[in-house]
Amino acid sequence: MINKKIPFLIAEIGINHNGSVKLAKKLIDLASRYKFDAVKFQKRNPDIATPENQKLQMRNTPWGYISYLDYKKKIEFGLKEFKEINDYCKKKKIHWFASAWDVDSQKFLRKFNSKYNKVASAMLTNTKLLEEIAKEKKYTFISTGMSNMNDIKKSLKIFDKHKCKYAILHCVSTYPCEEKDLNLKAILTLKKKFKCEIGYSGHESSVSPSIIANMLGADVIERHITLDRSMWGTDQSASLEEDGISYLTSVLNKIPLMMGNGVKKPSPQEKKLLSKFKYW
Repeated sequence: MINKKIPFLIAEIGINHNGSVKLAKKLIDLASRYKFDAVKFQKRNPDIATPENQKLQMRNTPWGYISYLDYKKKIEFGLKEFKEINDYCKKKKIHWFASAWDVDSQKFLRKFNSKYNKVASAMLTNTKLLEEIAKEKKYTFISTGMSNMNDIKKSLKIFDKHKCKYAILHCVSTYPCEEKDLNLKAILTLKKKFKCEIGYSGHESSVSPSIIANMLGADVIERHITLDRSMWGTDQSASLEEDGISYLTSVLNKIPLMMGNGVKKPSPQEKKLLSKFKYW
């Protein structure tokens, strides 16, 4: 299957803002400049979403040597910050939404009435959360990292029950993902099995897998973005900087033009050569 259309483009800001609204706005500017359709954040209640065995683990951070739980709280946006994000995205005329990592966070996000919802790969088997998302009936992007086909089918039953439309995103949940693990043919498997839009959420450091994914039929492309991969943060190294973003969007926008209509006939420029080289 060869895709001839420009995919829906999501710029995953995630937690690459490092708790700074100023930095988040710069990332929104970056996504807007290259005509992404939406930017995505993450929302969690750290006390609920952080695994118990990790809460007290100590680590060096820009805020000092603190516990993992305290670090998670430092980078978490609350109502004030998301109101500012909401207003800024309206100003920039770009959609925004977020993946909730617990039921409380999903309820929190309803305050903003975003057009879309997102299921993070880690939440694919969280049935209580899926119920909360699906009953909103908003178009939902469902990432499938760490899952098998049975996991996906079980989650989709919840969305089908609530008549909530969705797109399934092939994803490999390693940061950054090695090329040998990308398994891009899974996009074809998903397109064959499910009657819905299929996309790709990439966590690799290169651009080409996203282009290949689109050629394989991905209707949605989601990529983490950053101002600088060397910045502090767990997802920065799996994100695209501006040069990569520029190249990716340029190629994706050219694909429909380069694909043509499939009719085998001389191009207008070739017709000028026919009198010189055609012998019948």
